[in-house]
Amino acid sequence: MTAALVGLSHSPLIGKNDPPAHVLEACEGAVATARTFVEDFDPELVVLYAPDHYNGFFYGGMPPFCLATGAISVGDFGSTPGPLSVDTEAARHLAKGTLDRGIDLTVSAQMTVDHGMVQPLEQLFGGITDVPVVPVFVNGVATPLGPVSRIRALGEALGSAAAELDRRVLFIGSGGLSHDPPVPVLEGAPPPVAKALIEGLSPTPDQRAKGESRVVAAGRAFAADELPSMKALNPEWDNLVLDTLTSGDLSAVDDWTVEWMAEEGGGSAHEVRSWVAAFASLSTFGGFDVSHRFYRAVPEWIAGYAVVTATSTT
Repeated sequence: MTAALVGLSHSPLIGKNDPPAHVLEACEGAVATARTFVEDFDPELVVLYAPDHYNGFFYGGMPPFCLATGAISVGDFGSTPGPLSVDTEAARHLAKGTLDRGIDLTVSAQMTVDHGMVQPLEQLFGGITDVPVVPVFVNGVATPLGPVSRIRALGEALGSAAAELDRRVLFIGSGGLSHDPPVPVLEGAPPPVAKALIEGLSPTPDQRAKGESRVVAAGRAFAADELPSMKALNPEWDNLVLDTLTSGDLSAVDDWTVEWMAEEGGGSAHEVRSWVAAFASLSTFGGFDVSHRFYRAVPEWIAGYAVVTATSTT
């Protein structure tokens, strides 16, 4: 029995609004290193923590986190559509084990996921059906948001349940780091936008294409420093987050407030909650060694972009 981890930023702008060649080459090299790490580890199960961007979860019923016993990708921003290879038996075990440990976990038999879940599977495994996976949604966008300590507790409970499976388990944290893209919020939203955010109205193909084009345009404007309304990337905060997560002592995250995270990292910096959950899960297997850590601020992707790999020492 052993466990490993990959922390991986995602961005819908990858391949659509890329940084200069030397930056892109460095980022692609970091992903290639992570892919080799995963191939060498040869996981028997992947537990994937990731946020959603109002494609699967809406204000009609927004949980702080949710585990899937079945999942299907919506295929946004050119990501692969269709069902994921969810290991339903393992997912049910993890759900029961997490609930038994006192975490009020929501469970979905048919979770709709987007690029936040799909991109790491594509980049690390080549597709969404190449490995048994248990997707776990961690809200990082829709306010109000609960304390980070509860995300750490979620990761620890689920990690302890995963250890009972006696399988090689890879935990993936997808998202972040500093990150302030043009994501709609419910408070103050015009009535049509509010209705969509509450009811989860499926956009037409034309509406989706127009929305995605606006995000690409925002990325280009942000990289050109033409969007002062969006918070600048914060490499200092990003590296503080990475230092904390890789230190082996996650207790410091309990002091991270919702307001502080947004002020330092931007409105969507809460996607690092997925990383917190993944590292908390890995921590339940004992100590861990970090084998690779990469970071670049990539304004073209509106993201502090990071890749981290680690393996349990027991």
